[in-house]
Amino acid sequence: MTEQTRTTTAAAHEAPRIVTRTGPGKFFADTGAVFTREILLTLRDPFTLIFSLLQPLIFLGLFGPLLTGTFGGGFGGEGASTADTLQWFVPGVIVMISLFGTSMTGSNLLYEVMTGSYERVLATPLDRSAILVGRALKEFAPLLVQGLLIAVVCIPFGFTFHVLPALFGLALLGLFGIGVGALSLALALASKNREWLFWGVQQSLLFPLLILSGMMLPLEAGPAWMQTAARFNPLTYMVDAERVLFGGTFADSAVLWGVVAAAATCAVGLVVGIRATRKAV
Repeated sequence: MTEQTRTTTAAAHEAPRIVTRTGPGKFFADTGAVFTREILLTLRDPFTLIFSLLQPLIFLGLFGPLLTGTFGGGFGGEGASTADTLQWFVPGVIVMISLFGTSMTGSNLLYEVMTGSYERVLATPLDRSAILVGRALKEFAPLLVQGLLIAVVCIPFGFTFHVLPALFGLALLGLFGIGVGALSLALALASKNREWLFWGVQQSLLFPLLILSGMMLPLEAGPAWMQTAARFNPLTYMVDAERVLFGGTFADSAVLWGVVAAAATCAVGLVVGIRATRKAV
């Protein structure tokens, strides 16, 4: 055996083995890679996060006083307090900002499709579902921080923050947000080169869902047809669950229905999103 052959053989034995992950390991690794890539882009522009806090604070400042009279002795009754209003209203605002953020996940994808960078992402060996989940989590992570900040800001005004139930509620919103974000990405892929179509569908669905969830105003004061329509809105069950959880209670049927709504939305979103991604290849 020549010296060159021995050197080559030794190098081959010393070379590190390349381990290819499969199954859940690959999914979580790919999701982490996509999330890290996307969140770093967001952290480089912190002013966007700061500015996005203004809208929910405006809602709290303007809607809160108007809703104060709806607590106490029935709707429109007297004797309500700011603390009662915040305990009812803050969970709805947190759901609202999470829905706004995750439903606009596809807007960034539209830009990447136009510039051609999305095709380069699809050329990598990343798991297709990991691309969807990673992008959706990137949109939800800043909203999680915003939700916690809003809750903390309201504490001096009488809002009671129950840590464990509230954290479970935020995790539930994360599951729901993955599904909404995946649906938003699927809509963006269906609307490529037609940006107006994405925004038209997104806005047309977003506000009816918000209103029919009882997020901003109590549906009990609305007409019967609106209350019936709200039962078919998954966001209704999310808002009810968040209010119960932020109120410090786990043992309530509203929480169970919230889990069902979040899981169903996540499953439907991933199925639709993965199919749309595969068709785009």
